[in-house]
Amino acid sequence: MTPHENADPTAGFSHEDLYERAPCGHLATGPDRRILSVNETLATWLGRPRDQLIGVPFTDLLTAGSRMHFETHFAPLLHLTGEIRGVAVDLLTAGGDRLPVLIAANVKTDAAGTPRIIRLAFHDARDRRAYERELLAERRRAEQERARAAELARTLKRSLLPPALSPPPGLEASAHLHAASDEEVGGDFYDLFALGHDRSAFFLGDVCGKGVNAATVASLTRYTLRAAAVFDDDPVAVLHNLDTVLLNEYGADGTHFCTVLFGLLIRADDGFDVHLASGGHPPALLLGADGAVHKVSTEGGQAVGIFSHARFAPARVHLGAGDTLVVYTDGVTEARVGHGTARFDDDDALMELARAHAPTTATEIVDTLRSLLADLGAGVEDDAAVLALGVPR
Repeated sequence: MTPHENADPTAGFSHEDLYERAPCGHLATGPDRRILSVNETLATWLGRPRDQLIGVPFTDLLTAGSRMHFETHFAPLLHLTGEIRGVAVDLLTAGGDRLPVLIAANVKTDAAGTPRIIRLAFHDARDRRAYERELLAERRRAEQERARAAELARTLKRSLLPPALSPPPGLEASAHLHAASDEEVGGDFYDLFALGHDRSAFFLGDVCGKGVNAATVASLTRYTLRAAAVFDDDPVAVLHNLDTVLLNEYGADGTHFCTVLFGLLIRADDGFDVHLASGGHPPALLLGADGAVHKVSTEGGQAVGIFSHARFAPARVHLGAGDTLVVYTDGVTEARVGHGTARFDDDDALMELARAHAPTTATEIVDTLRSLLADLGAGVEDDAAVLALGVPR
């Protein structure tokens, strides 16, 4: 056998050494909490000779705040249950420094159940406290980052919308953007602006995706449509212009595209003629003064910025006194209802809602849809935009 195999594993071991030099502090007190015994580890942590600690009330080792907390919360629990575990307090060293520790304690009683000795173990919590401070600081940094992200999202969203709608005289306009998230920007946008004394233009659309990338595409789309409308009075040609810009800028990569509904408002004797063009967008709704509701058919229109030879569908309607035109993004129709997979417009619910409120004004129908989106709550998983144009009676 080798010398190591003959070695006694208990050589040099003693219970005294286990107590004195344990990796945690130990002390024992009487029922009056005066210290009867303290190990070398705790005395070293405190920087005080053991003979100066014997007879001192244990609570005198605590900082003022920890002492108050121990007396009011943990001492009654120790008296009631006979033990406590994982109590966080601060000890005060001889040099006046704080020493964070975790205390575990139990009570030794005599045959009659009378407390005789209180045994306490102290675990150094300096590393744990430092970790907790770092964790708290990191959480604060994360909260600040979320706040900055939310502010950036709000700023980007505001940049995609006009500061105010500019309807021509004789037309009432109202709009609403429902943000699905305060921290993430979507790609919904709309606008209404004058082209001349008898002409105005409007559009509403939704860019693929979310975030800064979607906001960039939406911003480019918005300014391109405004510029194209000045030089071309054909809504289909305006969308072709936008299509060319997006394809030249991003290529047909399948990620930088949008659906959009663009319209020209031309003043007529009793209201406005509306010339529309749709690029893959949900159909507008016409709420008539007589209470009838119709979908303005723009079937066949394709999304803008994704096909090399896209088709855009034209349509024409007339807005007379009491008529209201409503355009919206699919954040409205595809909002989730309940906890399943059902969507709001699975059974043409938007048409039913429009019929229930027609005839109505632009402001009233937008307020109705605003309330609907608020009621759907978390079911609105994508930003939802609504724009309504109406001729007062």
